[in-house]
Amino acid sequence: MQYPEPIAKLIESYMKLPGIGNKTATRLAFYTIDMHKDDVTDFAKALISAQRDLHYCSICGNITEEDPCAICQDKSRDQSVILVVEEPKDIMTMEGMREYHGLYHVLHGVLSPIDGKGPEDINIAGLLKRLQNDQAKEVIIATNATPEGEATATYMSRLIKPAGIKVTRLAHGLSVGSDIEYADEMTLLKAVEGRQEM
Repeated sequence: MQYPEPIAKLIESYMKLPGIGNKTATRLAFYTIDMHKDDVTDFAKALISAQRDLHYCSICGNITEEDPCAICQDKSRDQSVILVVEEPKDIMTMEGMREYHGLYHVLHGVLSPIDGKGPEDINIAGLLKRLQNDQAKEVIIATNATPEGEATATYMSRLIKPAGIKVTRLAHGLSVGSDIEYADEMTLLKAVEGRQEM
């Protein structure tokens, strides 16, 4: 049986989201149809607002409404340390532990030759430019403990160390193969405290 076109389009739209297959997309589509009209309108407005009102900080690459972002504007933060993460959501996770008070830099991905992602496809050039202008004395690399994350960390370390800037890596209180966004705050705190120079 074929679904009416509006449902089919809604299912197709949900399937564009990561990790959403046909069955989940179908379930979400039918759930959406049963939602109160005001809730559907609010949901649609939230999607449009996120797309229209958010952009990337021109300094660190974090998601923000204003440029530069609130973290980059905060002069009370330690300007000598930059923590490098893969995605903006990792900043929210790090900020959740309330123990790190330096700056951030978002790569928007990792090196992955299999997926055709090289150094020019992630925000490494932005970091190198920042290091020339900022007063950074240490770069903490907080990429995920995956083969791609490790390769990215090693590559960046080789680029940064010749400039005389200390390069450290989060300690592996984070389990190998796990993502920062799923780690609890104590694990993250221990990983930051136990970071190692590369």
